[in-house]
Amino acid sequence: MSWTDERVEQLKKMWLDGLSASQIANELAHGITRNAVIGKVHRLGLSGRVKSPAPVPARPRSKTRSEDEVRAPSAPIAQGNLAVAVESRPLPAPAPRPASSEVVIPMSERVSIMELRESMCRWPLGDPASPDFRYCGAKMQIGLGPYCAHHARIAYQPAQDRRRDREKRAARG
Repeated sequence: MSWTDERVEQLKKMWLDGLSASQIANELAHGITRNAVIGKVHRLGLSGRVKSPAPVPARPRSKTRSEDEVRAPSAPIAQGNLAVAVESRPLPAPAPRPASSEVVIPMSERVSIMELRESMCRWPLGDPASPDFRYCGAKMQIGLGPYCAHHARIAYQPAQDRRRDREKRAARG
């Protein structure tokens, strides 16, 4: 494939007429690809081109309403997801949760990573970068998660409780 002067002139004319690179490649044929056309256009510095006028979007037809449709209906018409009207009732107040006070874990129960066993709570205590970093180490039931009962209540809050807590914090801050 080579760009002859004749092909370059055809390319320029078709490009300025607004043909796409694919259309020009099909017209020129003989091993000239769309990418070859784009590369040549770029090297020739052909940027300005005639753009075909954008199609005018069709206007929605105005509906002619009959006299029956124009009159207000005697009962409201419900469509789609509005068809089911649900009477809103206040939700019962959730049962108060005990204040999440920090449980004091005796130093004798706190364990390092080397002392941690399968039946011990894995709740981290302190800063992991500090030499005093330990895990809770309290007894837990195997198969019910990695934490003791107290830390499981903290870690696994129901979504509704988390949402309510988030709203409280947002109201305060």
